[in-house]
Amino acid sequence: MGIKLTILGCHAATPRKDAFPTAQLLEIKNRSFLIDCGEGTQTLLRNHKVPFVKIKHIFISHLHGDHFFGLIGLISTFSLLDRKNDLHVYGPKGIKEVITLQLKLSKSWTSFSLYFHELESKESELIYEDKKVQIYTLPLDHRIYTNGFLFKEKIGERRLNMEAIGQYPEIDICDYHNLKNGKDFTAAEGTTVLKNKLLTLAPKKALSYAFCSDTAYKPSIAPLIKNTDLLYHEATFLEDKKELASITKHSTAKEAALIAKEAKVNKLILGHYSSRYNDIEKFKEEAAPIFENVCLARSGKVFEIKS
Repeated sequence: MGIKLTILGCHAATPRKDAFPTAQLLEIKNRSFLIDCGEGTQTLLRNHKVPFVKIKHIFISHLHGDHFFGLIGLISTFSLLDRKNDLHVYGPKGIKEVITLQLKLSKSWTSFSLYFHELESKESELIYEDKKVQIYTLPLDHRIYTNGFLFKEKIGERRLNMEAIGQYPEIDICDYHNLKNGKDFTAAEGTTVLKNKLLTLAPKKALSYAFCSDTAYKPSIAPLIKNTDLLYHEATFLEDKKELASITKHSTAKEAALIAKEAKVNKLILGHYSSRYNDIEKFKEEAAPIFENVCLARSGKVFEIKS
């Protein structure tokens, strides 16, 4: 178990033969979440043999084309495949209007229930929760309303210490559930009580992943992603284009590294490279002196963290 992140696309602006706009697939606690959906996303999903039926929740950071122009195509293909499972789309206010208008004018209503969860808050908020995962928005600073997303595992059950349990024959398999849930063991006669910590081990560490889409340098997000295991932070430019980064409200590789350092994350992934740069290794070279554990996003690259 753990977190598996597949980079589908990680370049800025226009798609090219070998450079695809933003899209990622996050697998966490047996759930599959699609993050952003630039052009070509459905083709990239097929290339990586991702079953479409696994995708039930899509998170769109903002309504710039390189982050959501692939969404209508993916939804249309779901219908062509006679999908029946519900689909939930989380994104800025307006995403429902733009997608439903395209479906209306093309007379292509879906074969499944399509739910939009439109976001407007400029504060971090919990937007998804189930028994094992929580997802929060990360308000960013871009030219239009934009969010990143923080995916957090919930702390799981305690683990059975089978060596300790084996010393007490009166403990049966039917008692394991209560032990995992932190309860002490009480023998049938009610006189023997064994403390839970004697029989179990602490739960595995709950992992987390932060996706910081297009944004100007924003140090105030560091507390929201403190100690995150894996951080993807846009780095559209190098410091040689810092003025342009400020004008367009993007970040440099150095600024992304500063955020990672301030937040004390475990690993930083850089992406959203401008087409001005032919050698993306320069992004790592700029960030590494500030934050050593830095990697570069590439289409098809997989990042895994074991719990």
